[in-house]
Amino acid sequence: MTLRGLLVACMLVAASTAIHAVEPLDQDSIRPIGSTVDDLKFTDIRGLGRNLKELGQHQATVFVFTTTTCPLVRKYLPKLVELSAEFKSRGVQFVAVNVGADDTVKQMASQAIDFSLPFYSVKDFDCSCAKALGVKVTPEVVVLDAANTIRYRGRIDDQMRVGGAKPSASREDLRIALEEILEGKSVSVSSTPADGCRITEPVKPTLPSSDITWSSTIGSLIHAKCTGCHQAGTAAPFELRHYDEVVGNAEMIAEVVKLETMPPWYAARQHGHFQNDTSLSVDEKRTLLAWIDAGCPAGDLNASPTPPAPIQSEWRIGEPDLILTMTEEHTIEPTGFIPYKYVMLPHIFREETWVEAFEIKPLNTAVVHHCNMFHMSKDGAGVNTFITGYVPGGQPLDLGHYDNGVAYRLPAGASLGLQIHYTTIGTEQKAKIQVGLRFPRREIRKKLHHFVVDPRGWSITPGDPAFRIEGKYTLPHNANLLGLFTHMHVRGRDMTYFAVQEGQEPETLLQIPNFNFEWQLGYEIAVGQKVFPKGTQIRVVAHYDNSPFNPYNPDPSDTVEYGPQTIHEMFNGFAFYVDNDEQLSLRVNPENGQVIN
Repeated sequence: MTLRGLLVACMLVAASTAIHAVEPLDQDSIRPIGSTVDDLKFTDIRGLGRNLKELGQHQATVFVFTTTTCPLVRKYLPKLVELSAEFKSRGVQFVAVNVGADDTVKQMASQAIDFSLPFYSVKDFDCSCAKALGVKVTPEVVVLDAANTIRYRGRIDDQMRVGGAKPSASREDLRIALEEILEGKSVSVSSTPADGCRITEPVKPTLPSSDITWSSTIGSLIHAKCTGCHQAGTAAPFELRHYDEVVGNAEMIAEVVKLETMPPWYAARQHGHFQNDTSLSVDEKRTLLAWIDAGCPAGDLNASPTPPAPIQSEWRIGEPDLILTMTEEHTIEPTGFIPYKYVMLPHIFREETWVEAFEIKPLNTAVVHHCNMFHMSKDGAGVNTFITGYVPGGQPLDLGHYDNGVAYRLPAGASLGLQIHYTTIGTEQKAKIQVGLRFPRREIRKKLHHFVVDPRGWSITPGDPAFRIEGKYTLPHNANLLGLFTHMHVRGRDMTYFAVQEGQEPETLLQIPNFNFEWQLGYEIAVGQKVFPKGTQIRVVAHYDNSPFNPYNPDPSDTVEYGPQTIHEMFNGFAFYVDNDEQLSLRVNPENGQVIN
């Protein structure tokens, strides 16, 4: 066979394999125009199962089917944003329905940010919505009226096709259909041919090799990604150290892995790399899901990998050198809102003290909404004396992770204070908080700096699913960024950090496309990975979902302003860094953190 013939044969084999790997949607039983849709089921950006009724009552609902890879989707999304703005006041709700077989919930949410979508995005994992509405391609649209009757199905307009585009549309089919529905008329052209990327149903993952078993592969993966939290002495609901424990929770594991809610990691993969990334890679995720779908083959259990040693300390920073405990025990009432409480811990640092790690440890985690720690000195306290915080799902401040000689400086005469936000749980509770400190064992070369982007003066509009707030900060030093941390409340939808230098395109440092109030993680940047000159602007953009579709929204009819309680909102974009030009060369006593002369 000639080389050309061999290449053609290989291409034909590959094409045949691709065609048989996934089957196109069955279009034999398409609901006709005029039929009523009883229900649709899909998943929102938070990984929650939702249905048609939860979208609310509207004069018309436009479902546009999308993927993150279809070029025609990307071309038409700006047009859909315009149409949504045009018809919003007339009771029309747009919904982007992602049907990409390989698209994740996080990628779907990230696309909504990148294209500034002012409407809902949902995931159709099994293509049941596409089947129910008779959709074949992306970005095909379907319009339901107030009675959930299908009134239009087809293209957005006739301007753009897969192979090219006309200068303008000769017929704006979707706009015309919406006008006619809102005017109480029959839709003059209720079905049009739609061009785009053909939708295919997802296929079940298959194990790439029969040699993949618990003992050969999966046990080590679970130990590396899950067991650190899922063991005795942690907040995890069950242990994942041994084969039987994993098999007993296999279906739950498959669900949260598919949704990417576990392992907990909320940064978009395409923006930035972080040294504390706990997420599964694409290959790890596929392998784990395929292993579960294959019935969790055990292999030789006598050859199972040894699980990590049990946690020896109740402190995540290791056994502290100094433990400070509140002198007063707080009583938390069963119900109601509790104003912030401020507590000074019973210790004064009489000499300048350097600390490598801090950990805030509530003795009753059920009632601590969050807790911020600061130091108070003769100069007072403020945003510049913030140290770290305890938040749901967060981690302690451990500067030893950077291995660059960075430490936090407490000035002589300082003491530590706590700002505590308690929450009620229906019964009276008692609460105390401890703080652990670990002092450096190595030379200190850098002092930790931080800033917080915290714009004020905004009011979030009632019902708005994507209210935008922006803030910025200019770096006063040649800075080496070490970490980013976001704090919002339950209407917080997403937050993105950019580095902006004159004459250059903004660089995306971190994007959290589906913020989760229960998992407010810090994102640690390896030393030397993000270095910026003095004068660089750090710009932070966030969106808030004050709509009825937000399942955690206390009151969609409320105009929301800044405030400390969960019914209010906050915008805190923290960044931690060191001055690249600073060289301290300090030695400290590891017993008390004081400088050795």
